[in-house]
Amino acid sequence: MGIRIYIGNLPKGLNLSEFEGILKATAEGVRFKPVLDKETKECRGFGFATANNEKNANLIIEKLNGFEFQGNKLRVERSEKKDSSSSKRNSSNVNKNNKRKNIKKIVHSDAPNSASPDPRWAGELSKLKELLANQKTPA
Repeated sequence: MGIRIYIGNLPKGLNLSEFEGILKATAEGVRFKPVLDKETKECRGFGFATANNEKNANLIIEKLNGFEFQGNKLRVERSEKKDSSSSKRNSSNVNKNNKRKNIKKIVHSDAPNSASPDPRWAGELSKLKELLANQKTPA
């Protein structure tokens, strides 16, 4: 299993053969795949390299981070593992390792609550109570 490396701040008009030449000159056994726009097929500004061992991965990061390529300073770092539960495709799945705080959610309900009147009618209700209290009934 190779070590994935994120390479960012690539130019839109990436010359792939030129960039792969730089990678191969830096370390051996490195594969690179740019992330392309689906419609224009241009580089989206980043890609991923796979190094065959730890030594080569560290060498690439050390040599190419901040390296100027076609007018852009590259950002090179270890790629973080993609968490399958946070991906768009699996967003409906429940995260088994839920690290968020358990928060009590308050949900509005239209069910009658005996403790307090419906807030939509609270103003009218107080007026009615006042009218009833001031009303005199014949005895």
